[in-house]
Amino acid sequence: MRILVVEDEEGLAESLRRGLSADGHRVDVAHDGHRGLDLALAGGPYDVVLLDLMLPGPGGHEICTRMRAHGDTTPVLMLTARDGEHDEAEGLDSGADDYLTKPFSFMVLAARIRALARRAGTPDRGTLQAGDLVLDPQGRRCRRGDRDIELTARELGVLACLMEQPGRAVAKQDILDEVWETPHGIDPNIVEVYVSSLRKKIDAPFGRRSIRTVHGTGYRMAPDGG
Repeated sequence: MRILVVEDEEGLAESLRRGLSADGHRVDVAHDGHRGLDLALAGGPYDVVLLDLMLPGPGGHEICTRMRAHGDTTPVLMLTARDGEHDEAEGLDSGADDYLTKPFSFMVLAARIRALARRAGTPDRGTLQAGDLVLDPQGRRCRRGDRDIELTARELGVLACLMEQPGRAVAKQDILDEVWETPHGIDPNIVEVYVSSLRKKIDAPFGRRSIRTVHGTGYRMAPDGG
């Protein structure tokens, strides 16, 4: 794979470059937000982008937002020394696909990268529909009516998991097992963050409530999309 690493801690950036290169990947590195943004928008195409949250110049959130605004759907893994649901939600809102808190093991990072790359090239699962909400997992496209909706790879996976079982309650753990590459040890409540992000994109702007909470279980997709 071709991977872009945007990380201002030069020691960590070099460690990531060496480790990823040893795994057979081609790696470009930027140590500030301006260079990172230039490479992300014009230096690719990349298979995965690793973005530090706090950078000199534009931060990881801004870079990710700019990528998505340019129609770039490259999977983004956000790296940060900060922790907490608020920070992860902010990363998701900017278009990131996954979130990894420092310090992390290289083994976990490598597994996350492989998972993102696989999701970006998942086999055709067929077009899914719930009312006027249409999801094409293979093409990574979602729309409600005639309006396109931008989703991250993780959001797409969660939505597909629900739309494949319209009207049925899907447990948080089942969503975690289906969408996350390494679900063991992850709090199933993290699914709430992604569902909240999805609701802001596919429901709130349209006055809909297609993703319903099933208390004590998880979530279900209204078959009519409304």
